[in-house]
Amino acid sequence: MKKIILLAGLAVTGLLQAQTKFEKGYFVDNSGQRTEVLIKNLDWKNNPTDFEFKVDGSSEIKKETIKNIQEFGIDNEQKYVRKTVLIDTSSDQLNNLSNESKPTFTEKTVFLKYVVEGKADLLYYESAALKKFFFSIDDSDIKQLIYKRYYIETSSISYNEDYKKQIKENLNCGTNLTEVNKLDYKPGDLAKVFMRYNECSNSSAINYNQNYEKRDLVNLTVRPGINFSNYQVSKNYYTVNELDKIEKASFRIGLEAELILPFNNNKWAVFAEPTFQYYKAENDVVVYPGQPYQFTKARSIDYKSIEVPIGIRYYFFLNDKSKIFINVSYNPDFEINSNISYDNTIYKIASSSTFSFGAGYKYNDKFVVEFRTSTKRDLLQNVPILNAEYRTSSIILGYTLF
Repeated sequence: MKKIILLAGLAVTGLLQAQTKFEKGYFVDNSGQRTEVLIKNLDWKNNPTDFEFKVDGSSEIKKETIKNIQEFGIDNEQKYVRKTVLIDTSSDQLNNLSNESKPTFTEKTVFLKYVVEGKADLLYYESAALKKFFFSIDDSDIKQLIYKRYYIETSSISYNEDYKKQIKENLNCGTNLTEVNKLDYKPGDLAKVFMRYNECSNSSAINYNQNYEKRDLVNLTVRPGINFSNYQVSKNYYTVNELDKIEKASFRIGLEAELILPFNNNKWAVFAEPTFQYYKAENDVVVYPGQPYQFTKARSIDYKSIEVPIGIRYYFFLNDKSKIFINVSYNPDFEINSNISYDNTIYKIASSSTFSFGAGYKYNDKFVVEFRTSTKRDLLQNVPILNAEYRTSSIILGYTLF
């Protein structure tokens, strides 16, 4: 068993390491020398402080850090520049907001990510606690666009939106004052204003954000399948030998909405899948078999429900068209006019939630097959004297509509 676990762990580790490609890029060192390399594209959510690279496809992996590199980029898709800037370190967490509207600036040396590059540059910095935008006009000193939430009373939040004032004062070509007043502190909204200014100023510009806007981040998939279910019911004081079990296959149909998270090369996703499932079975249980007073009892289940798995998924890319995935989900269940007949008494089903674990394969972002198994579900939460355990494994097929 330990060997199997070890081999499985090594296999997963190998898959994880194989997921991220080394892509054509470059870096500029402290002396100003530019070197063309292959950079490991981690599609960083938080701005990095280092990166791995290869000189060519067959060379060893090397590493560089912010200490030695002033700029690096990946094939017109991402570009980072090292800058020492004043950054507002005020918390944006509700339980830790300050009572001051003014930013709390701290000097930091960071890699800033280009959102728009042109006469007017828009840059971005994100860490575990911070999400801040910066700007520069005609290669001037980089300054932060100010946005801060703060408390004015115990439970009342106000906003310092000085970034709108900064944009009005500095991007005075092609900007619409009404539009700026409605501008959100988000990359898509800000990028539009900066691109419009660059166009008005007759400056060529690169909108790196459009690479993210074009990503297919939402998928809707029809997912029929077969449930292989094991159902058993007993009175609490019965021994295991006196359980009566029913094993049966049944149909399920789901419609999954999947949101691909826009970082780490689209490997992470969250999903919700409202699923209709129907399980109906009955059997006759012989009580006191072989005895003169043996008799038979009829027992049955009629179980219909809408289950709504809500979960997180991780993809392993095999090539441009094929990928495998693993996922885990929490599954609330909403029964529909369902009941269990036990010893001539009919009980209304009140089911519990479960957890599921699945693994599958997706081809060409269209065709899906998944195997999923769930923890046991109690179908009679409201009947203390009975245990009604229901456990399901499923084979699911899918077709992604968009």
